[in-house]
Amino acid sequence: MQRFDVITTPIAGLLILKAKPIGDDRGYFERFFCAEEFKEIGFTEPLCQINHSFNREKGTLRGVHYQKPPFLETKIVRCIRGKVHDVAVDIRRGSPTFLQHFGLELSADEPTYLYIPKGMGHAVQALSDNAEILYLVSTPFHPEADSGLNPLDPALNIKWPLEVTEISPKDRQRPFITPDFTGVEV
Repeated sequence: MQRFDVITTPIAGLLILKAKPIGDDRGYFERFFCAEEFKEIGFTEPLCQINHSFNREKGTLRGVHYQKPPFLETKIVRCIRGKVHDVAVDIRRGSPTFLQHFGLELSADEPTYLYIPKGMGHAVQALSDNAEILYLVSTPFHPEADSGLNPLDPALNIKWPLEVTEISPKDRQRPFITPDFTGVEV
């Protein structure tokens, strides 16, 4: 039995998962990950990493990150403290939604996950101070495959909810998309 509702987005394979915690007077219990339940939505890969991102100040922006083939990753993202604006960008070569993005607010107060399939770039902006996310990843990080898109690229047209107050030099200096960018083969 799935302990979450699956909500589709305009981008194929990108899913919102609304958890159904089991609650009582003490609070609630929520299964963060169950391989059998995720198999029902098509996720059959092993989990290789669990990453934790802490953002001290609201407005902090991270991304748009992805790994190049053959190290494409599936991510399952959940906010565990504060609030964030989480964004996935479709960079799958030949996809009908190529370079389109989808974003939503994730909050520690709402048991919601974003399921990001292979071939997507990922970015997050902190909407509160001391915002934290955990994300489960299907492929270990490979520095030689590290890549990304500039999160401020007008071609992506991502409307960040807050003014960007902090961004790494690496993310700020990522190049803007050029006409020869064809994305990744999934």
